[in-house]
Amino acid sequence: MLQEMLAGLIAAVAYGVVGVAMMALGYVLVDLATPGKLRDLIWVQRNPNAALLLVSGLIGVGIILTTAIVGSADDLIAGLIDTLVFGLLGLILMSLSFLLIDAVTPGKLGDELSSPNVHPATWVSATTHVVIAVIIAASIW
Repeated sequence: MLQEMLAGLIAAVAYGVVGVAMMALGYVLVDLATPGKLRDLIWVQRNPNAALLLVSGLIGVGIILTTAIVGSADDLIAGLIDTLVFGLLGLILMSLSFLLIDAVTPGKLGDELSSPNVHPATWVSATTHVVIAVIIAASIW
């Protein structure tokens, strides 16, 4: 019983480290997409567009990572690899969707994200993040 608990604790720490790394990378990617510093946009200027895009990315990463973990719960090494690979795939596809939306719509999406008024384009981009995450999660099963 104690050995199972210790194994679970080790797995939780390992998955947690991978999860934090994926979320940090997601933060960096959103920061690159927005003019100015994401930290200032959200915490100082209280920008709803930047916050919505970041939140959708974090939720998306969480969906993907959770599914990868559950899908390989019996094998820690395989689970960590799946979590890392599928998490990176999600972040790449979310970033590509942002670039695609930016390319096919008028104006610069990054500029809209730094606007103090909520812009519908932010909802579109945020929704694509969650949809991409759900599609990747479904592919894991």
